[in-house]
Amino acid sequence: MTEKEEIMDACDSHASAPSVKKNGRPSLLDSGEDFEVLDEEDIDDDPPPPLEDAGGGKGKTMDESEKTNADSSDPPGPVEEWMDVLGNDQLKKKVLEAGEGRDSRPQKGQNVKINLKTYLKDGTLVEEQPDLSFTLGDGDVIQALDLTVQLMEMGEKALVQVDAKYAYGVRGSLEPEVPPDSELSLEVELLKATDAPDVELLPPAEKIALASHKRERGNVHYQRGDYAFAVNSYSIALQITESSSKVDITPEEENELMGVRVKCLNNMAASQLKLDHYDAALKSCVSALEHQPDNIKALFRMGKVLALQGEYSEAIQTLRKALKLEPSNKTIHAELSKLVKKNSEQRGAEQAMYKKMLGNPGGGGGGGSSGSQKHRAKSTWGLSWKWLFGATAVAIGGVALSVVIAARN
Repeated sequence: MTEKEEIMDACDSHASAPSVKKNGRPSLLDSGEDFEVLDEEDIDDDPPPPLEDAGGGKGKTMDESEKTNADSSDPPGPVEEWMDVLGNDQLKKKVLEAGEGRDSRPQKGQNVKINLKTYLKDGTLVEEQPDLSFTLGDGDVIQALDLTVQLMEMGEKALVQVDAKYAYGVRGSLEPEVPPDSELSLEVELLKATDAPDVELLPPAEKIALASHKRERGNVHYQRGDYAFAVNSYSIALQITESSSKVDITPEEENELMGVRVKCLNNMAASQLKLDHYDAALKSCVSALEHQPDNIKALFRMGKVLALQGEYSEAIQTLRKALKLEPSNKTIHAELSKLVKKNSEQRGAEQAMYKKMLGNPGGGGGGGSSGSQKHRAKSTWGLSWKWLFGATAVAIGGVALSVVIAARN
């Protein structure tokens, strides 16, 4: 498999640009206000300007290319050519110091350690992170790092030019401080790659910390509007919390792990709602309520999902249960009032439809049809009595005639 094919396979599992750290704002998902919907900023659909060629790109003259080839022929000197990682000129990598060979490249799922320096396009140093550790491919860092580090050899130093799309996007970041829609230059040195630990053998405290880290990373994705990335991070956290433990764990630690699991399920449901994945969101709510039947957030989101699916009666019942647990919650009050009104309108429309289906299709107004039916009924009864009176008179006359004939004989 070529390097381009390896990267395109890796890119299939990524869609947008998460941030390295939490952006400094309190997570609405972890607060009591996470019922509120985050305001989505208007996004400019104009394509970002192309990256400038910092050397060795398509604009090279023949003399420059020959000079580059001559310089790169002296191992282990730096390789001066830029690699267009995704083929769209928005993520490029250049080797500054060669590493230990292709066989030393890290694999997706391994824990890697790097030295990282982040610069703005104008050369301003944004952040320096020595010994930065993360799991490759888990979305723990910006997408540019997830995609390029797996192409690096052990000990290699590289320069990466990245468009905002694969860094901090149109929103930028507060921590580190990156303006919106900023192109970045990254200096990366790959120090170490090790296999991820077996979560079943992790001490409970470490397992809780790892699951919480993945959940918090999901919260960052959610706040940035990267809902698919958020679902991925919550899924990884859930796998950690749901894994069996081959070491002793106390009841208190089990409860703490359960709390992380329920938070992940709640936040995953919120992300799935944003993605219009209603069945998946409902399943997440049900799972959360299996662990904590009186979890207000799970009940609220379940009510919203049921309403979006048109199940108004069940949604109202669910929200009433949530309101009973927290009578002062204005958000639940508002949502419940809205659903009651919708349900009433729906029932009124259904009743009108049933009346129309059962009515007389040939009749005019309701009063005329009723009067016509009464007139026909009265006429029918009049004819019946006249026929009965005539038949009785004939029968009596016949009997009298029979008596007279018998007397004469």
